[in-house]
Amino acid sequence: MNGPTAEGRKRGAAKRAGNGPAAEGRKLSRSFGWLAFLGTLLVIAGVVGLIYTGVATLTSMLLFGWLLLIGGLVALAHAIESRGTNYFWLGVVVAALNLAAGVVVIRHPEGTAEALTMFAALLFLTGGVFRLVGSVVVRGPQMGWTLLQGAFGLLLGLLVLFDWPHSSLYVLGVFFSLALLFDGLGLIAIGIGGRRIVSMVSDRLDDRGLGDRGGDRLGGREAGRGAERLDAPGPATDSSPKAPGDGRK
Repeated sequence: MNGPTAEGRKRGAAKRAGNGPAAEGRKLSRSFGWLAFLGTLLVIAGVVGLIYTGVATLTSMLLFGWLLLIGGLVALAHAIESRGTNYFWLGVVVAALNLAAGVVVIRHPEGTAEALTMFAALLFLTGGVFRLVGSVVVRGPQMGWTLLQGAFGLLLGLLVLFDWPHSSLYVLGVFFSLALLFDGLGLIAIGIGGRRIVSMVSDRLDDRGLGDRGGDRLGGREAGRGAERLDAPGPATDSSPKAPGDGRK
């Protein structure tokens, strides 16, 4: 009689203690909420960068320089740990190049932006030409899209190159801001979708838990009724056994 109800109490105590799936669902929901919050910050930063492209360009250059410096320090530490091997001097050279490039980028962000803008324009030009020539030569099923991409890349490269070095003030900032904007939108979508999925799963688990507790209560009632039936006395008989020969005359 006490078996099913005791098991239901144990489940309820475990859920109240925070060991059930509801607590894990709340943790996951908070994690997805933080992802959505981070995505919102990235979207705000991207919008601000699109408005102030010059500031975004200088910021991206400074971040790039500090990343080079940190990478050079990490490579130098790794090279020191691997001294005595054949790759020691190669690690030292790579670390020195990273450190030197980081110092140059941080001290001259405008010149670095001009050089990187020229490099980006040349990449757009070469990529557009290769797409155009490849789509005409191959003539695949996606020829129209490939021609469109090639023409767009070629046009973008020419526009950046004709306006150089003035284009270095906004090209990198626009690219950097767009990257932040799309990354932020992706994180927001992941956070909102993850919270919805977690809430749906938690609701189903809660409904299943309620069904189990209802089944335990019904089982306990049926067990109690069965025990009452077994303990109930049988029907009383008023007639006493007759002695042999009582019915004879």
